[in-house]
Amino acid sequence: MPPLSVLRLWGRPGPWGRPGPCTAAVAEGQARRYGSDAPRVPEPAGGARAHFTTPVFYVNAAPHIGHLYSALLADALCRRQRLLGPGAAAAAALTRLSTGTDEHGLKIQRAAAAAGLAPRELCDRVSAQFRQLFRAAGVGATGFLRTTEPRHGAAVRHFWGALRSRGLLRKGLYEGWYCASDECFLPEAKVTRQPGPSGEPAPVSVESGHPVTWTEEENYIFRLSAFREPLRQWLRGDPQAIVPEPFYRAVLQWLEEELPDLSVSRSSRHLHWGIPVPGDDSQTIYVWLDALVNYLTTIGYPDPEFESWWPATSHIIGKDILKFHAIYWPALLLGAGLSPPHRIYVHSHWTVCGQKMSKSLGNVVDPSACLERYTVDGFRYFLLRQGVPSWDCDYYDEKVVKLLDSELADALGGLLQRCTAGRINPSGTYPAFCTTCFPREPGSAGPSARARPEDYALVQAVTTLPRRVAHYYDTFQIYKALEEVSGCVRQTNGFVQRHAPWKLSWESPVEAPWLGAVLHVALECLRVFGTLLQPVTPNLADKLLSRLGVSATERGLGELCFLPRFYGQACPFEGRKLGPDTGLLFPRLDQSRSRLVKVHRT
Repeated sequence: MPPLSVLRLWGRPGPWGRPGPCTAAVAEGQARRYGSDAPRVPEPAGGARAHFTTPVFYVNAAPHIGHLYSALLADALCRRQRLLGPGAAAAAALTRLSTGTDEHGLKIQRAAAAAGLAPRELCDRVSAQFRQLFRAAGVGATGFLRTTEPRHGAAVRHFWGALRSRGLLRKGLYEGWYCASDECFLPEAKVTRQPGPSGEPAPVSVESGHPVTWTEEENYIFRLSAFREPLRQWLRGDPQAIVPEPFYRAVLQWLEEELPDLSVSRSSRHLHWGIPVPGDDSQTIYVWLDALVNYLTTIGYPDPEFESWWPATSHIIGKDILKFHAIYWPALLLGAGLSPPHRIYVHSHWTVCGQKMSKSLGNVVDPSACLERYTVDGFRYFLLRQGVPSWDCDYYDEKVVKLLDSELADALGGLLQRCTAGRINPSGTYPAFCTTCFPREPGSAGPSARARPEDYALVQAVTTLPRRVAHYYDTFQIYKALEEVSGCVRQTNGFVQRHAPWKLSWESPVEAPWLGAVLHVALECLRVFGTLLQPVTPNLADKLLSRLGVSATERGLGELCFLPRFYGQACPFEGRKLGPDTGLLFPRLDQSRSRLVKVHRT
């Protein structure tokens, strides 16, 4: 066997580059005045490609909110990457989002039999449900792969051939505990005994609690044990390879434990619903090897075109499948002569009113009903605002209503309505900013100066907001990015409430300049909020930015420049007509709490 190496894994350019000139000027001035780090809105490296993937979801049951959460995390990361590009068309060509369904394996075979269906019929039915859900939720996938597609079978066979040609596969007797629910073999240390239905102790997986059975059969075996050190080199050379950090530490700990060779096929007598091993119809390729190769299939593997997208690929996965993605998959890739993926983003699970979602408990939340009840953008916002990747998060209906009414309807929607209302803004324009009313230096004396210290704190907070949001996207803490936006929305509402523009008159030569400045600052804040919310609530953000008169070509993150008039630069929006009023930004859900309708659960 040729010597193993981690290949060329380090020194990849990150997704952020240098700031645009407007942002740099703002940063320089802000650092000079406030003595803090310069806020810089990062841009993608020139010509860099980015490929984001969800898992291919198992079709043994209908989709639930955990599946949708995975897809929305990937969608938000992908949408943000596109907003960093030089233009919409160019950015779209350099960014992909792939999802799909995993349709082979013993669990599918058994689920189809239990339902009285052929495996293909079950797969067609459930795969369509996933596709429909993601389309309804606004997941902008560029590809949807089913592992039963012929192109995927060809990719898996080619990948198998690469492993075999490198001497990494051998046929032999494999024995061990097998968990059909998790589709994996387990070492003795990962098996315990718990009372079964009869009350007698029965073997189960330590990690999932699912039943396991002792299996002995002739299989093909992959030399996983030979990859312990290459995997350590990969992870130690790139501490951001797996985020959040607790999951990175967990994988390093696993590499200190037993790492037995991996069975990568099953006897076709037991498993016939899958891809046969090339040249050996007595064996079916292991469902996890089959499924993992989807990440290559979707970018054209084995045709040379795939090389422009690999390893610039980031996986978004649930914590329950971390070992498959962070140990088995990178080892298989290295064995086939390829690099591990760029990033593995890991998230935790959703519970319902403190309990694990379960058919037996009848508490599986229907994501399609949630999209209808709370609106698409509303439910997207809830999952990404409340979901914390590092630990499990709890769902209940009242929490959704309270959050959306507070942050989208009242705080953000109310702010927009206040600042664009005809009584306060009768000309329907982006008013002029008055530098004498709001001088650049805090504490400046002058008869027209009206800005207070807390107003300068607002300017600082919103100026630095894009950088803070970028940091949290980088570290896979989208919920914190939204928390930062929400905090600045509250600050802006405080600014408007403090200066009460409805008490000022456009007819007064003394009050009019300050009235214009207050509205200008508030509208600039709203423009920043709308721009930053695009990856999470694309329709709501479009409605907000359109109301402000911001064109489609002025919504990128790379050129986002807050309050340029404050820094002595021209503002392209000053004096511009606002867009049409299309009604409330986000209508309140809880008009009367007594009429709250529970989401139907199946």
